[in-house]
Amino acid sequence: MNIYTVNYILSRLAFAMAAALTIPLTLAVYADEPSRQALMLSILVSAFLGMGFRRYGQPAEELTAREGIAITAFGWFTGTFLGMLPYLLGGYLGFLDALFESISGFTGTGATVFSSLGNLPYSILFWRMMTAWIGGLGIIVIFIALLPQSGASTIYMYNAEGAGPTMDRVMPRLRDMTMALFKIYLVFTAVTTAIFMLCGVEFSIAVTHAMSTIGTCGFSTYDDSTMHFHSLAFELWTAFFMFLAGGSFSLYYRVWIKGSAVILRNTEFRTYLCIVLGAVLLIALNLIIGMGMDAETAVRVSLFQVTSLSTTGFVSADFETWPAFSKLVLLLLMLIGGCAGSTASGIKVARIVLLVRNARAVILQKLNPHRVIDISLGGAHVDSAMLLRTGTFFFLYLAIIFVTAFLLTMDGLYPFDAIAVAVTTLGNIGPAFGIVSATSTYAPLSDFTKTILCATMLLGRLEIFTLLILLRPSFWRRTKRW
Repeated sequence: MNIYTVNYILSRLAFAMAAALTIPLTLAVYADEPSRQALMLSILVSAFLGMGFRRYGQPAEELTAREGIAITAFGWFTGTFLGMLPYLLGGYLGFLDALFESISGFTGTGATVFSSLGNLPYSILFWRMMTAWIGGLGIIVIFIALLPQSGASTIYMYNAEGAGPTMDRVMPRLRDMTMALFKIYLVFTAVTTAIFMLCGVEFSIAVTHAMSTIGTCGFSTYDDSTMHFHSLAFELWTAFFMFLAGGSFSLYYRVWIKGSAVILRNTEFRTYLCIVLGAVLLIALNLIIGMGMDAETAVRVSLFQVTSLSTTGFVSADFETWPAFSKLVLLLLMLIGGCAGSTASGIKVARIVLLVRNARAVILQKLNPHRVIDISLGGAHVDSAMLLRTGTFFFLYLAIIFVTAFLLTMDGLYPFDAIAVAVTTLGNIGPAFGIVSATSTYAPLSDFTKTILCATMLLGRLEIFTLLILLRPSFWRRTKRW
């Protein structure tokens, strides 16, 4: 591995973080907020770190797979470290809590350790939302789109960041594709901001919630999340945009080029839509029968929470008080997540489709051993290597949930609460049940639990393999070829 190339690209990421921090600094200076000093120091630290990386780095024409993995992993470590500085240097949080908040934002988890947001300056709240927005599409994807100077081999960085089980290349050149995705991301954010303003929300609040919605994070500027607005229109539009953010951005580009018929022919999106509608119906009926809730309210809260806990983590109702069946459905939605190529995490709908089709093929082959069954996704043949990776990912995903839950129970959490926390952090959702329910924060958790959850959130966002491969000794051997 060429460590000088890795250092060079990390230096550019550090400089990019310094540039991003100038936006909340400008807001702080304009509003004369006390956070301006912490933000200025954060910029200086980011720039200093960038110069340190640059001193021991040099560009290269091509990257190997190992360098792409290293850049992606250490790029996320660098980004989350620099992202925590405004919280730490401003005295708003301690080191571990600041790191937790930063990782939660960049990974789109939306789990907060702030006991109250009311006393935070707007510039810090804006930075929280910026971390959600940057991490939503992906630090590396945005880097490739805006700073494309590493050649075609940046595909290794793109792959390592994790977008699902398919490589849906809508354009032959990676830079053109990432730029197209970034433009769609910008348009979605701008449209969401405009719609929120039409719902009666002021611009500063609309833009922050739009960033959190499209980035599928769930951070809010208010302690009571979207319940604060008491607006049916705001909830419905938020649910709509959360649903869109859970779909594939590559698919939206093809819709723009070829028309809306493309979306109806997409197997994954149709399955995603059916899962959401089915869950809304089941939970609404359960709320009506089990809690005596009126039909209009039941549909309203179930629609919002189903779309939110599949993707984002906003809260419009205290679902901790809902019947056990509704909680189980929400837990399953946290497991599944959104589509491949979306800003949401989770197992991804495409993998669920492949697992079901593969199981069906195995059953049919048991009945007729000589039968050849073709497994496809979106009209494309899926080879055995892809099916193996999908099955391996599914096993590792469940294994990490149970290992995390086991460690959390050692720290005193009840088993169901521990499983729910493991599912929601690995799936980058945020709220769960019990100790971190819809109306609670992660602040009461111990340092041990927070440390475990920091790793779990990163594993979920980078889809496990990128971080686990760093644990292999062969990855670090200079003589090992990749």
